[in-house]
Amino acid sequence: MPAHWNRLVRFIAVEDAKEHIGEPVDSKMDVGVALADARQVQVQVFSGTSVLAAGSRTSSTLSIQTLLPPLSRSEIGTIRCIGLNYRNHAKEMGMEIPDYPTLFFKPSTCLNAPNAPLVIPYQAADSHESDYEAELAIIIGKDARNVSGEEAINYVLGYACSNDVTARIHQFRGAQWGYGKGFDGFAPLGPCIVAAESIPDPANIELRTELNGEVMQRGRGDDMIFSIPEIVSYLSQGTTLESGTVIMTGTPHGIGVSKTPKVWLKPGDDLRVVMSHGLGSLVNSVVYEESPLKA
Repeated sequence: MPAHWNRLVRFIAVEDAKEHIGEPVDSKMDVGVALADARQVQVQVFSGTSVLAAGSRTSSTLSIQTLLPPLSRSEIGTIRCIGLNYRNHAKEMGMEIPDYPTLFFKPSTCLNAPNAPLVIPYQAADSHESDYEAELAIIIGKDARNVSGEEAINYVLGYACSNDVTARIHQFRGAQWGYGKGFDGFAPLGPCIVAAESIPDPANIELRTELNGEVMQRGRGDDMIFSIPEIVSYLSQGTTLESGTVIMTGTPHGIGVSKTPKVWLKPGDDLRVVMSHGLGSLVNSVVYEESPLKA
């Protein structure tokens, strides 16, 4: 799926307070880190209104006031997630390597912006058992149904950083994971989308989680049990993956629940999912929602 851009951001501009799509002027800038440091980020604006139809470059250059997820809620629909997809993660959890991808879903209301608060709802905050999961996200660029592994990559528009935030106390209360992983804002995505053609082999992507400056997770795409093409092909069998579909592809080892002692997200934490190949840093600050019962 040829693209005429390397990476795109969706943002509200300083100059007109309107939403735009564009490519950062500085091709080497980590947009997430720059905004976290309150530095100016200039973007060459494209004529389109969505990363799914970016249009062409314009002569306009604007500055980011507010960074948005690369896609909107209406564009992504239900987020598909693959569980237990890194060999070292399966090892740390003491679980067998699965024969088929383990699929669960997050609602579109999980979508959260980069460089925005990650709000832990009071239903999860009271337990102090919320966790991070750095995940490489796939964005589907055209409808895919019954595609083969060989052709699957042709349906991938690009890649982005994501975080499968999880309330462990709720995840482990039942056989299904959707409730503990499905709270509002529990799927931060961004800061940008990098074109698939800019990353010929996504297995080379390095990803890590930094919590208050300390590296908690570190892995590479080549530790995945099921590759990007295998995941796209498998999920497309009998099911249309519509343009804009986001697939979160699993997390490497080092999640908080596996550590001794366990590490949970706390109010004020600086949480960053960082990836190579221009994907940059997905930065979120952790906030606990206060229970109305305490008011």
